Amino acid sequence: MNGKNENLKNEVWNHFKDVQSIFLATCDGKKARVRPVTLIYFNDKFWIATGANDAKIKQLKDNNNIEFCLMLEENESRGYIRGAGAANIVQDNGTKKLLADNIPFFKDVWKDSEDPDFALLEIAIQEIEYMKPGKFEAERFSL
Repeated sequence: MNGKNENLKNEVWNHFKDVQSIFLATCDGKKARVRPVTLIYFNDKFWIATGANDAKIKQLKDNNNIEFCLMLEENESRGYIRGAGAANIVQDNGTKKLLADNIPFFKDVWKDSEDPDFALLEIAIQEIEYMKPGKFEAERFSL
């Protein structure tokens, strides 16, 4: 990644909080499915905690390509970050426990990291499209 793209990546990454709401798109056959979820930024990686029996899990087993959109707002201006890549279902119990212990809302939904209804997704972002609030042209870069 060249210097300009590295600066742009740093600007984009500064928008991510530990926890934020995004819109996540998955593939259901030939149809796109979009839903709001909570994106977790932890240990310099992106994660989604979800129900193991949710429709998105079945969809991701068939096709793990995803795209998400994080809406941005600064003063009266709006923008967004779109991330495209893959969602990988985490099987490693150590990773699941580490995230379960660090997700603020985890105990509100699941018993522990071995709860059979808990699924953890690691989001591997490959491309970013960024429209800075107040601008009308998006910038794109690959990771």
